[in-house]
Amino acid sequence: MWAWFEAGWVRLRTLEVEVPGLRPELDGLRIGHLSDFHLGLPSRGARAVERAVEWTREREPDLVCITGDLVSRPRGEARLRALLRDLPRCYAILGNHDLAISRDPFSKSVELTALEPAVLLLDEGRMIDMRGDDVWIAGVDPRSRGREPRLHRDAALTILLSHFPNVLDRPAADSFDLVLAGHMHDGQICLPYPGGKLRLAHPSARYTHGLYRRNGTVMHVSPGLGTTFVPFRFCARPEATELILRAAPVQTGHATGSDPGSDTGSDPG
Repeated sequence: MWAWFEAGWVRLRTLEVEVPGLRPELDGLRIGHLSDFHLGLPSRGARAVERAVEWTREREPDLVCITGDLVSRPRGEARLRALLRDLPRCYAILGNHDLAISRDPFSKSVELTALEPAVLLLDEGRMIDMRGDDVWIAGVDPRSRGREPRLHRDAALTILLSHFPNVLDRPAADSFDLVLAGHMHDGQICLPYPGGKLRLAHPSARYTHGLYRRNGTVMHVSPGLGTTFVPFRFCARPEATELILRAAPVQTGHATGSDPGSDTGSDPG
């Protein structure tokens, strides 16, 4: 069945992301963005996760960010921890499936409180040095949805990790340069039509995948790597993304979307 095959057919993509006001010292900074592993369920998504982690490690990015839904059942935890050991300078948050806050009957809560060597951020942040500049990276606890705390700090670059992409419409995102999110799976099961596709999981969602801009903030929504409810993807391939940050003029206005970039490889196996 094609949808079973596609669930493991990971896209490995590099995107150049213009960040308004980015300092010259940080131009070219590379961030590996991964999301929605959903480990612990029988799915070819686990193969996509393994290939994505391998590719990300080989790219040697400056920073790796994982935006939630790491496991769907407790039996996925051991594999998650083994994979995280391969990722350098990694920061992660939880998603609703990690806490079984979901309509998915196959999801079961997992007690994840620490993920060393990765840093787990739950309504908190870390100030890190990158190329001699301060970079602030903060993560939203999915249980704070709709009441996200004010996590901003002054830094040369500020990054917010949120499992839910609609954070872009909330005050929590206003003062961040870059927001990274997941959750959407790009619809996971989609019906294509000329010029677009109907995303069955989220037919009316505003932010589904790729890049969006609102005022001075840019957001990347990952299509994710795993599956939920059913172990299939159709017209919504899993993806690992390398973001290359570039300086850009300050922009203003309402949210807009785009999805430039190029595939740097794929795994049909």
